[in-house]
Amino acid sequence: MIQERTLPAFDTSSVQITKEEGLVLYEDMILGRFFEDKCAEMYYRGKMFGFVHLYNGQEAVSSGVIKAMRRDEDYVSSTYRDHVHALSAGVPAAEVMAELFGKATGCSKGRGGSMHMFSAEHRLLGGYAFVAEGIPVATGVALQTKYRREAMGDANADQVTACFFGDGACNNGQFFECLNMAALWKLPILFVVENNKWAIGMSHERATSEPEIYKKGAAFGMPGIEVDGMDVLAVYSTAKEAVARARAGEGPTLIEALTYRFRGHSLADPDELRSKEEKEFWFPRDPIKRLAAYLTEQNLATQDELKAIEKKIQGVVDHSVKFAEESPEPDPSELYRFIFAEDE
Repeated sequence: MIQERTLPAFDTSSVQITKEEGLVLYEDMILGRFFEDKCAEMYYRGKMFGFVHLYNGQEAVSSGVIKAMRRDEDYVSSTYRDHVHALSAGVPAAEVMAELFGKATGCSKGRGGSMHMFSAEHRLLGGYAFVAEGIPVATGVALQTKYRREAMGDANADQVTACFFGDGACNNGQFFECLNMAALWKLPILFVVENNKWAIGMSHERATSEPEIYKKGAAFGMPGIEVDGMDVLAVYSTAKEAVARARAGEGPTLIEALTYRFRGHSLADPDELRSKEEKEFWFPRDPIKRLAAYLTEQNLATQDELKAIEKKIQGVVDHSVKFAEESPEPDPSELYRFIFAEDE
């Protein structure tokens, strides 16, 4: 079925980004795309196991939101499609790849694998295998930020939390309960719905009585914004405004990013449920190609500069594989470690 909703228009002439901002966004999206392509290669070569859900096509959402936030200060909560969120949050590609290989040098010490990326250092609250599982966690983190600032008088507690989840999560109770609490308490949080139209094999239009998710924010007195999730400039602009509102104490925002995954639900999915017509509608809207065209048209970057970034990132990704392959397996004697908090 071809996309029935009209993608929201965004006037790129209203965007004012610097060359540095544009190249940061481009490099981050290239890192996400090249990393996921390498993951597919490694998976089919038997280097990683279990379920691996790739992010190809959705890069504009991760980069657009997370790069609008403060690195290593603000919080990010992910889903089981979490590799690229981790990379955008600053977790080194080598640590993410090592985690996928189940190695001790991984960001979760080899305990989490593909669906449970975590990094306290980079304020990555985790990937979550169960649908909507991260929403209460992210809401709790936003609550502690507000509590520290208002009840404990910590003027430095102005962090914002971005909570990512898919369209399928919006039919779960956690979604409604947490939006209600966040609105009541004016929590500094962005609820970011990555609506890629499919919850595994269930079409979004068949699964909910109100397919336009952003409209559900109004039920809680919360701004609900629909954005073209294939346009990183639209996402980045929307996120910057929502982050500013949250940091100023004006409460949460519900952002519905209309996007599309270019691969199947996971690498074990033959992707036979989606029609050829639907894919042909979305593939030409590749967010990386759209940003590259914008940067060159606006004289913010040359083709040579973009190619240099791609070459640099390919080296980073290749190194991440080498690092993962050469890293040690977790020591069996530490089987019960990291179950409980440890003294630093």
